[in-house]
Amino acid sequence: MLGKWRWLLSRLTRRLWIRATAIGLLGVAAAVLAIVADRFIPWDMPTLGANAVDTVLGIIASSMLAVTTFSLSVVTAAYSSATSNVTPRATQLIMEDSVTQNTLATFVGSFLFSLVGIIVLQTGAYGEQGRTVLFVFTVAVVALIVVMLLRWIDHLNSLGRVADTTARVERATRKAMEARLKDRWLGGVPATGPAGRPGRTPLLARDTGYVQHVDMARLQDLAEDAGARLHLAILPGAFVCTGQPVAFLEGDLPDPEDAARAFTIGSGRSFDQDPRFGMIVLSEVASRALSPAINDSGTAIDVIGRGTRLLLLWAEGLAKTEPRPPRFARVVVPDLVAADLFDDLFTAIARDGAGVVQVQIRLQKALAALGGASHPEYPGLARDHALSAFARAERAMDHPGDIARLRVLLP
Repeated sequence: MLGKWRWLLSRLTRRLWIRATAIGLLGVAAAVLAIVADRFIPWDMPTLGANAVDTVLGIIASSMLAVTTFSLSVVTAAYSSATSNVTPRATQLIMEDSVTQNTLATFVGSFLFSLVGIIVLQTGAYGEQGRTVLFVFTVAVVALIVVMLLRWIDHLNSLGRVADTTARVERATRKAMEARLKDRWLGGVPATGPAGRPGRTPLLARDTGYVQHVDMARLQDLAEDAGARLHLAILPGAFVCTGQPVAFLEGDLPDPEDAARAFTIGSGRSFDQDPRFGMIVLSEVASRALSPAINDSGTAIDVIGRGTRLLLLWAEGLAKTEPRPPRFARVVVPDLVAADLFDDLFTAIARDGAGVVQVQIRLQKALAALGGASHPEYPGLARDHALSAFARAERAMDHPGDIARLRVLLP
């Protein structure tokens, strides 16, 4: 589990402006470094005139400004497409796309490199060897631009498309599930009962919003120093209000507010520690596809397959993964409930696709497959959702043949 500051740093490095700034500064540093080349390169190098580099730098500066502006408009259109055709909750995954960020950062960095190079050339600050070094840097930048342009052209074929965005949601959910399987209780001790038992002091939320991250290491240190024990009442992804208990303290802490600061609360949910959020977003994608305005049953069927794959991954992972010794022995954490995962994925799809026979058939087959999984709760959950989905379909469908086809698939 990442500590709070490492988690915040990991989120910060996914921001576009951070990468653009870093590569931009690198480009500026490369242009400035050539000024002092005469001092640090003892051997003679072929000398070049200022015009040999100035022309190429001028081309890079003018073209990169235009390409960056065009690319930003394409990215903005991709955000808009994902918001309107998929779900707004999936837009953050496109915004954190590494290929897009690296490409735009390279374009910005190349523009700044060429701009600084032109300015310094005009001042005459480059010596003979400095111009040669600048030319070598320029050739390297041109090669980098060509590689990133080719990669960007290929990437644009899928950026913002429904299938690509849905695949991103699945990968983010899989990553969160795999992280939770490694640390099933966030590295803490599994809860054996309700957190709010008599004699325990509630630790209250300091803000209203979604719990995005829990700093388990900080809670462990505070509890260990005070000889206390903390029982979490919520998991990342839960919505809490100011003054609502997020944990219960068994013992005493010198400063309970310090422990409350270990819970990062924000306006939106995050995929990082929250596998349920990914299942909800997948369900939203299917519901949007099943709306009368879009009427895309194929996307809903695709989502059912992806969600089933993730639920099977969860069941198989629990069966194969050996529980680790708790690293945070003074923090008690509730488990992720399988019933919540089923509800997050299937309830909205069964409701919005009640009258679409092909969606209902795929839903019944998916639930039948989950009913045979190794998880002890899956058979009962799969049966309940299958019966509920059939009841919705029976009310929504008029054709007796469609209803008969679904009835045959019931468990």
